Amino acid sequence: MSYTYEEIAGMIDHSLLNPTMTDAELEEGCWIAREYRVASVCIKPYALRRCAEILQGSGVLPSTTIGFPHGGHTIAMKVAEAEQALSDGGVELDMVVNIGKVLSGDWSYVREDIRAVVAVTHARGGIVKVIFENCYLQDEHKIRLCEICAEVGADFVKTSTGYGTGGATLDDLKLMRKHSPPQVQVKAAGGIRTLDALLEVRALGVTRCGASKTVEILEECKRRLSAEASD
Repeated sequence: MSYTYEEIAGMIDHSLLNPTMTDAELEEGCWIAREYRVASVCIKPYALRRCAEILQGSGVLPSTTIGFPHGGHTIAMKVAEAEQALSDGGVELDMVVNIGKVLSGDWSYVREDIRAVVAVTHARGGIVKVIFENCYLQDEHKIRLCEICAEVGADFVKTSTGYGTGGATLDDLKLMRKHSPPQVQVKAAGGIRTLDALLEVRALGVTRCGASKTVEILEECKRRLSAEASD
């Protein structure tokens, strides 16, 4: 195998964003993420403080969403969300672009929207992943967003919320990697449900994946590595 368990687990942001998840389910998800030693837990904003408490000392990072899921919040509200999340122990913030503004071609607004969240987050040592929601966009929108994210210093570009009409596609991931400089990483979200799917996007240069099937993916990873070791 051309990977280790740590490398695969380190690609996964364990997603706990389903609107029907109860407090007990959210807590259980945090403990699972801690047990499997993934990169981060991306949890509903109100539960972030408890998430950070559970993950303390584990190396798994607490994260949440900003402007989720449609990106239509005002810039001031997104900044306030970011500040609250950082105060609650969040380290990585996944923000949704204003999709309507992207489709309107109001690039100065889009740039300021992303820049404002990046600025407040970086000032407090956090990381920003910018969600495009590619299922609603044309390639020219995706390319321009990659350029803007690089200009304002975003840390990641991300395909989707997982709650639009489509998720990550190989074509979109290739496009985003091609049009982003090396310091901007690419995150796939929506539809990464198996180890093979994760390995396929990894081969394209993707470094993070949002996943709700974390246990299934990582148990399969363990099985394959164990089988190889015993051959």
